Amino acid sequence: MVNFGKRLMADQFEEWGEYYINYKMMKKKVKQYIQQTQTGGKNREQVLKEFSRMLDDQIEKVVLFLLQQQGHLASRIKNLGEQRAALMQHSDISQICQLREAYREVGYDLVKLLRFLDMNATGIRKILKKFDKRFGYKFTDYYVSTRANHPYSQLQQIFKQVGVVAVVGALSRNLAYLQDHQGSFASIYDHPSITLKDPVIEQINHSVQKLTHSTNFLQFLGQHALIVPEDMQSGSDLVDDQSYHFLSLLLNLVNTFLYMVNTYIIVPTADDYSVSLGAAATVCGVIIGSMAVAQIFSSVYFSAWSNKSYFRPLVFSSIMLFLGNLLYALAYDLNSLTVLIVGRLLCGLGSARAVNRRYISDCVPLKTRLQASAGFVSASALGMACGPALAGLLQTKFRIYGLTFNQNTLPGWVMCIAWLAYLLWLWISFKEPDHIATEKSVNTQSSDSGHRVSGNLEDGLGQPLLIDAKAEQDEDGEDNDDNEEDHEESHKPATSLAAAYRLLTPSVKVQLLIYFMLKFAMEILLSESSVVTTFYFKWTTSTVAIFLAVLGLTVLPVNVIVGSYITNLFQDRQILVASEIMVLIGIGMSFCFTPHYSVPQYVTSALITFVFAEVLEGVNLSLLSRVMSSRLSRGTYNGGLLSTEAGTLARVAADMTITAAGYLGQSRLLNTTLLPSFVICVASIIATFCTYNSLY
Repeated sequence: MVNFGKRLMADQFEEWGEYYINYKMMKKKVKQYIQQTQTGGKNREQVLKEFSRMLDDQIEKVVLFLLQQQGHLASRIKNLGEQRAALMQHSDISQICQLREAYREVGYDLVKLLRFLDMNATGIRKILKKFDKRFGYKFTDYYVSTRANHPYSQLQQIFKQVGVVAVVGALSRNLAYLQDHQGSFASIYDHPSITLKDPVIEQINHSVQKLTHSTNFLQFLGQHALIVPEDMQSGSDLVDDQSYHFLSLLLNLVNTFLYMVNTYIIVPTADDYSVSLGAAATVCGVIIGSMAVAQIFSSVYFSAWSNKSYFRPLVFSSIMLFLGNLLYALAYDLNSLTVLIVGRLLCGLGSARAVNRRYISDCVPLKTRLQASAGFVSASALGMACGPALAGLLQTKFRIYGLTFNQNTLPGWVMCIAWLAYLLWLWISFKEPDHIATEKSVNTQSSDSGHRVSGNLEDGLGQPLLIDAKAEQDEDGEDNDDNEEDHEESHKPATSLAAAYRLLTPSVKVQLLIYFMLKFAMEILLSESSVVTTFYFKWTTSTVAIFLAVLGLTVLPVNVIVGSYITNLFQDRQILVASEIMVLIGIGMSFCFTPHYSVPQYVTSALITFVFAEVLEGVNLSLLSRVMSSRLSRGTYNGGLLSTEAGTLARVAADMTITAAGYLGQSRLLNTTLLPSFVICVASIIATFCTYNSLY
């Protein structure tokens, strides 16, 4: 992977060369500052002052040129607008076509300017990161907070594209007027749903979205999967339409759906099942949490196994889930709590979500990967809603050949049948990806040719990047200061959890803490719902099932609203803080302060907690994918695995908290379990504010 300094020189527009930030000069300055501080030539304050002034000068150079080019583009659009106004009176088709081409020329120049802006914005982020890394300062936090929020901010011009978006709007509006099929010349402002299909506008929109991280529902939903999209310029996609097998993708999505159904189908009845086996109702925390305990380990070995195969891990997963559900169903007649918990442990050992996520990132073509990621999240959300709903339908009791079928055992029997049917379908229809079989030969050839090829799954998301060994040094013979950063952000993934942990910056750690917090709060809410509602409101199993199903059904509508509207109006970090505060409010409202705990209080607080935790999850994973090292976007120990482990640990901790709190009595269960949620939420909010400016 060519370092950024070389890429900046290679990709910049030659005629604009003098207006780019001087990344190489600033990099050398950082080296000099290190030497000067070590020898005592300069102190910390001098270094910060000089570097800030130098960075201000570089940003001002970029911004002034940007404003100049925006003026040129605006002037050209104004002149073309005058021609259009005159032309509309005559409706000369040939001249309209010529005018449209003239607008497109302006559009291509705008795309060029946006690429110029993107390259400079990337350079500023990188040099800030390099300075912080070398000196151990929180310079980025200081610089962004003082520059971005200033009324005369130049940083806003680069990172928020103040003015550029107005030029985009003017160009889009005028091209819309010239559409052949728009005989009435409808305005894009009158009809926001109208999508202009002109190729240049699509290029402009793509460039603007990359700069602003703007999103839509599909992108927002896909971010929940934490499948990090690679840089389009970094290489080509190994997966093409010919090798892509849709049915195999569908089988992965069905596996995700069934696993989530399997997870939540027992929640409404877990307390009754534990009581029927002679244990306390709060032992439901152990029953529910045992699946998550096993998932902590299964996530790692499934992630590693998927380096070599996808079919065999999915077969193993199906068998383990079949056996686990069989033991869960038989535990009633065996009158054994041990068998029940062992069954849930086996189900957790069959968690193949790491394989499902990895298949999408490695084996789905780039152009459909976003839809597949959204499908992964949708399947999870649907399974979460269907699990409790299905449990509510299984309110019957009968015996066949000495086996008891009731509301406690039927979830196990139903899932046994479901996983057996899935296993047969998997065996018949799944196709192992082509590159799995050829991976070893590709690696051998790459080592013989003297190039490093990241063609296998362990080295990336299916991108063959050929890197010349000579690229390890700068042309002038000096040590490449980017080598350390490039090694850290290269396509070589972390090889252990310890190595992955060392790549976690404070921002990444805070985002993982937030993910832990929201999963802990959601698990407390869901797992103890049956015990709490039975104790306070005398709800039946069917009522609890309906309540949990309704909560699950809010996931997709909430994501539609947030992904399509909210994320386009506010920054991700603003939504993050607001969602954390709302989750804190929801948890606070859930406490039982009076002897008479009401249904409206419980339902309202539960909805606030759950809905805003869902909002928080999407934004949290979006930010996590942006702030984590690129080495964590691939390989066995990737960002998806880390977030899964954080979430699973949260679920285990929450379920163990419920069981431990049960020893204090059911009257104290609610407040005792909510207190850790409240404390962790407060801690995450404080941590967020400490790293807030690094999320800019």
